[in-house]
Amino acid sequence: MREPEVNLAAAREHGLNEEEYARIEEILGRTPTFTELGIFSVMWSEHCSYKNSIAVLKTLPRDGGALLTGAGEENAGLVDIGDELAVAFKIESHNHPSAVEPYQGAATGVGGIHRDIFTMGARPVASLNSLRFGSPRDPRVRYLVDGVVRGIGDYGNSFGVPTIGGEIYFEDAYTGNPLVNAMSVGLVHHKDTVSATAEGEGNPVLIVGSATGRDGIHGATFASEDLSEASEDKRPSVQVGDPFAEKLLLEATLEAIASGHVSGLQDMGAAGITSSTSEMSARGIEKHGKGGIDIDLDLVPAREDGMSAYEIMLSESQERMLLVANKGHEQEIIDIYRKWDIHAVVVGRVTSDNLLRVRHQGEIVAEIPAESLVLGGGAPVYIRDAIEKKPETPKAAVKPDSQLDLELISLSLLGRPNIASKEWVYQQYDSMVQTNTVTPTGQTDAAVIRIKGTKKGLAMQTDCNARYVYLDPYKGGMIAVAECARNIACSGAKPLAITNCLNFGNPYKPDVYFQFKRSVEGMGDACRMFNTPVTGGNVSFYNESSLTGTAIYPTPVIGMVGLLDDIEHMTLSAFQKEGDAILLLGDPELGLDGSEYLVMQYGTPGSSAPTFDLDHEKRLQDLLVELAASGRISSAHDISDGGLITALAEKAIMCQDHPLGFAVDLEMEHVHETSMQELLFSEAQGRVLLSLPAEHAPSVIETAMHHNITARVIGEVMAEGGSLEVNGKPVVKFTTKEMMNAYYPALERELHLDEL
Repeated sequence: MREPEVNLAAAREHGLNEEEYARIEEILGRTPTFTELGIFSVMWSEHCSYKNSIAVLKTLPRDGGALLTGAGEENAGLVDIGDELAVAFKIESHNHPSAVEPYQGAATGVGGIHRDIFTMGARPVASLNSLRFGSPRDPRVRYLVDGVVRGIGDYGNSFGVPTIGGEIYFEDAYTGNPLVNAMSVGLVHHKDTVSATAEGEGNPVLIVGSATGRDGIHGATFASEDLSEASEDKRPSVQVGDPFAEKLLLEATLEAIASGHVSGLQDMGAAGITSSTSEMSARGIEKHGKGGIDIDLDLVPAREDGMSAYEIMLSESQERMLLVANKGHEQEIIDIYRKWDIHAVVVGRVTSDNLLRVRHQGEIVAEIPAESLVLGGGAPVYIRDAIEKKPETPKAAVKPDSQLDLELISLSLLGRPNIASKEWVYQQYDSMVQTNTVTPTGQTDAAVIRIKGTKKGLAMQTDCNARYVYLDPYKGGMIAVAECARNIACSGAKPLAITNCLNFGNPYKPDVYFQFKRSVEGMGDACRMFNTPVTGGNVSFYNESSLTGTAIYPTPVIGMVGLLDDIEHMTLSAFQKEGDAILLLGDPELGLDGSEYLVMQYGTPGSSAPTFDLDHEKRLQDLLVELAASGRISSAHDISDGGLITALAEKAIMCQDHPLGFAVDLEMEHVHETSMQELLFSEAQGRVLLSLPAEHAPSVIETAMHHNITARVIGEVMAEGGSLEVNGKPVVKFTTKEMMNAYYPALERELHLDEL
């Protein structure tokens, strides 16, 4: 079949501009072939090249702590956890695919991120996610929620990796463009790690895994443009996953690595064979000064007839990887995969001419300098205009406390979709498979797994309050990191490192680029303070919808891993024992800006993000880890969405089998007309609620003083109900049943699950 003519018009149809097309002609010294145009278009797309973000990303701290492999060096980040073990982890987005095909979009997002982990030689041991949707009152939103949750659950449950944590938010800003971010965590012995590098001239190059079809072609380009009504026509750009095939691929791959004959390995994610061959070649050139790959597409296992070179190179069919074997041992690798009923076919070899050379039907259809396709080589790098545009949010006419029913409001807040129990979601996920999960989902501020064969545990969390970032990108970026670290520390673990998934609108819009740039600055400053380097992640731009005419809230999701030296030091979130003292850590200036309460009650998020002190956060985390190790505290839970009253209620009822209550009496010197609203609902940062035996309270307060953290006993754990007084005067009082009825069925009611 004759290939289409290549010219500037064709380049523009592929998402390339005139300057980029001219640069391609300069690199090649000729007009590109149609296959080469496709290769450049996907590798220079935003999704693969990070051309509008890499200059900003390079400002993030990419070394320090226990980091073994930093951002962009391999398929995933790698952090030392002692005992010759390392944790590999990464988070990525699958937003656009999930917007048009929620089930497969979410499922293949899970599958793809797991492959990034086991191509490192690590066995995936946990999965998390971060999800954003529009209002649950919208029928299409309910359809998306149902599809995404089922896709995550079905893939993860079938693959056999526990989904143990995550978050889900509902905001109007995501109505036309949901966010689906998936995180995977794996464990590996140092000696078993594998590099995503093509090296060793003459070493055979194999494709292992599923056959190649036409699904997912130009998926990377699809992810690099705004959503519109035409996006529904791009369902072929959404891949189709097979978790059972991936399970076989996992076991076969780990066995192949154990043979000692695997030289290099990379997942075929976005851009499929194109990205894996070009990126592995470029790493080899960077490492040795020479390299390259020569492949013959006639040898690629295909499941459809008549596929062109263009289609084979750009296919994003799932459950495939590119493997470089040690020369002379390829048959041993093939035999291992064959035992698992998995394709393993030699399709080429490593070269030393620095080229990616592609053959098809006896002709060379692409011959490109490999480094020109990747960052640091010829891929374009842009720094866009960044202009601040303050959010035009209505000013809240906050009513006096005396005009409000604070008990009713508190219960209504507990039932908000962003706060209410996510039990309906996580009950669809198998959280206990592999038997490493320490507690059921939601019982600790960060999910915790045990590391078998040691006393250690891993704590992990995803977090971002996008409303804060929208109101103040710099402060919101810092808070996203800090809250994640605070959750890790509340569970008793020391924060180690982060991965991130940066979800924003169109970077060509100066106000969007400002949000991106400033939030990354905030993230970087927080990571430097906590000594939690950035191991890598994902940037997802163009999260806008012509259906709504707006961009999403800027949403830099943080995925963090922490280490428990002794799993016995893990701290639960809920109250544990009647009669324990309730202690409040932190005493920031209160305010309602950014709070869920302000949105619920007054229809506005306010004018700024909540109060935040980065230095205080670091001291608070150090204190929490020390207290957990001392064994003096029974529970720890941070005050975040919904404020103090929500945190107290959650601590009372989050253990449904054994709910408890609380009696709190707070002393306030100055009480003004909106004090009770601020006291109950402020989301001011840097506060944690502890429960502990009363006899330990003096020593815990003394330890807090050593860390320069305010600490005071504010009440007692009760057998039932919840009451809060100020200066001895009642403010709110609930029964346990009222709290549970508000918190647990609310999400199911909002989603009208009986209609799905």
